[in-house]
Amino acid sequence: MEIDKVKNYFWTVFTLLLAGLFLNLVFFVMPMLQKLGDSFMPVRTITVSAEGKTTVAPDLAQFSFSVVTRGGDPSQIVDENNKKVSVAIEFVKSQGIEAKDIKTSGYNLSPEYQYDDKLRRSFIVGYTITQSVNVKVRDFNKLPKILSGLTPVGINQISGISFSVEDPEKFMREARKIAFERAKAKAQSMASQNGVGLGKVVNINEFGGPTPIPYFRGVAAFEGKGGDIAPPTIEPGTEEITVQVSVTYALR
Repeated sequence: MEIDKVKNYFWTVFTLLLAGLFLNLVFFVMPMLQKLGDSFMPVRTITVSAEGKTTVAPDLAQFSFSVVTRGGDPSQIVDENNKKVSVAIEFVKSQGIEAKDIKTSGYNLSPEYQYDDKLRRSFIVGYTITQSVNVKVRDFNKLPKILSGLTPVGINQISGISFSVEDPEKFMREARKIAFERAKAKAQSMASQNGVGLGKVVNINEFGGPTPIPYFRGVAAFEGKGGDIAPPTIEPGTEEITVQVSVTYALR
């Protein structure tokens, strides 16, 4: 009788151990092996690249202006320069540009040297101070008047204007969708032509994005003489937002 109880106990424990091993195999070992297998690149793959592009009208213009002042007395030219920049900033604000869109981007005071051949040494003969300010303009109708109004208030350097899209992500999503659709169609065509099937995606890379549109480059220098100045003609044009993708598919 005692022997039968021991046997029953043994087989009960043995059955439970087998059930535990089976459950462990099904719910833990097999998923881990599956994940491990998925982590390896399939032996047969195909990699394709494609481009998606959307064209949008820019909604943000940026430019910078500077005041360059030269003279022998650094205190005097700094004071003169500061006054001109302050007047220019107040003018820009008076055109409806908010303070958050006006940013000082440079302040530089440097000596000017002249070399004396007789003494074989350089001497300071004057100083140059340059202050620069970046401006963002969202209403393009204001831009010509702002540009033409800066020179009469003392601005003698205006840099190139660039146009861009302030929030390009929504347009990038559209370009990205086009790129992936083209990549998949290209991969399906290549696989079909070679008698194989297209499997799952195993790798994705994306490149590209929006590029600001320059209106003009370099520096335009003006001497402020006052009076009326004809406003420039501004053409923002359009901006291309391009996304390039590279997709690797498994073959089956």
